[in-house]
Amino acid sequence: MSNVDSSVVSTPTRLEGKFKAIVVCFFLGLGSLVSWNSMLTIGDYYYEIFPDYHPSRVLTLVYQPFALVSMMILAYNEAKIDTRKRNIFGYILFCLSTFALIVIDLATSGKGGIRNYIGICVFVAAFGVADAHVQGGMVGDLSFMCPAFIQSFFVGLAASGALTSGLRLVTKAAFDKTSHGLRKGVMLFLAISTFFEFLCIFLYAFVFAKLPIVKYYRRKAASEGSKTVSADLAAAGIQSADSETLLVSSQVDDVKQERLSNKQLLLQNIDYALDLYFIYFLTLSIFPGFLYENTGNHQLGSWYSVVLIAMYNVWDLVGRYTPLIAWTRIESRKGLLIATLSRFLFIPCFYFTAKYGDQGWMIMLVSFLGLTNGHLTVCALTAAPKGYKAPEQNALGNLLVLFLLAGIFSGVALDWLWIIGNGTF
Repeated sequence: MSNVDSSVVSTPTRLEGKFKAIVVCFFLGLGSLVSWNSMLTIGDYYYEIFPDYHPSRVLTLVYQPFALVSMMILAYNEAKIDTRKRNIFGYILFCLSTFALIVIDLATSGKGGIRNYIGICVFVAAFGVADAHVQGGMVGDLSFMCPAFIQSFFVGLAASGALTSGLRLVTKAAFDKTSHGLRKGVMLFLAISTFFEFLCIFLYAFVFAKLPIVKYYRRKAASEGSKTVSADLAAAGIQSADSETLLVSSQVDDVKQERLSNKQLLLQNIDYALDLYFIYFLTLSIFPGFLYENTGNHQLGSWYSVVLIAMYNVWDLVGRYTPLIAWTRIESRKGLLIATLSRFLFIPCFYFTAKYGDQGWMIMLVSFLGLTNGHLTVCALTAAPKGYKAPEQNALGNLLVLFLLAGIFSGVALDWLWIIGNGTF
């Protein structure tokens, strides 16, 4: 691992704007998944109008290949891509695609049919492309900043699930007994999600880049050879000439400016990459498809799947805060891998609980699934980028998100195994 002399960017005695940056990162994380979590949470509506098309499984399977392939391309070219344009494009695409779902439903009066289903799939695919732009771009960007920022971002990701579940419960309760109540609740729900995406565009474009602490970290990244922050520095009022001066002054020794290749970074952090792969492989092999289609009928009736999704999202959010408690934080690389692999015990637990257990046991299992997912994700992503230069941290952040998305895609694909013997496509 190479070191760099960053004395050209001296550390100020007091970095202003840290709390504001943490809050903004939370909302940016929320916006990164609020659209997709909206799709998961309104699954009961799509099951009503598309009962024969396995919406929760098919839409997830449509989403993930586009996210994965886009992320592969972006991770390979991350050093050449302007992070500001990448993130803003992603949030705009999220906003437009979410709004388009409202337009489709209004234009078709909430009717089913294969054409309408394909239209929804197209915009779900756009969610995947947007996710790769935003999640990889933000994680890479935040990896060379304060660790509290990346944790706040991932807390926001989980909060998007908890928020959408909470809103879904409220809208379902409010409109449940009215005419077309389910559809009205979904429209309100998607409108709120669209607003959050628009808010993220504003926060990233006009607020985040101008915070003093963010400007400091980006100037420092530029001094270490990062070329992805130039547009953000310009947006913050730091002229490109100043950025070039930082780069030139830090290039006294060419050896110091050499960064590790993506292959070297991956080999040094392969355990963290596998941690994230297996965490999301296991989670997405159960959530959400299994929870919608394979948990049977219980006293909660149509509320059952909604409650299960809500419990997962709430405990996933809690799990992303638990690493703040020192004794719960897993810092050992071997310990983190063991904890990750031990989650595969969830598979037989869910199988036998769905077959023989009551709804209380299933709710408990889903809660623990969410708790461990959130906790282990934050442990892995806050530990991995330490000790590298900014360009390397950016690249590593993108690589870790790539493995995370690969795990999601694999889990979604194998999720179909649950329906063997239980139904036909």
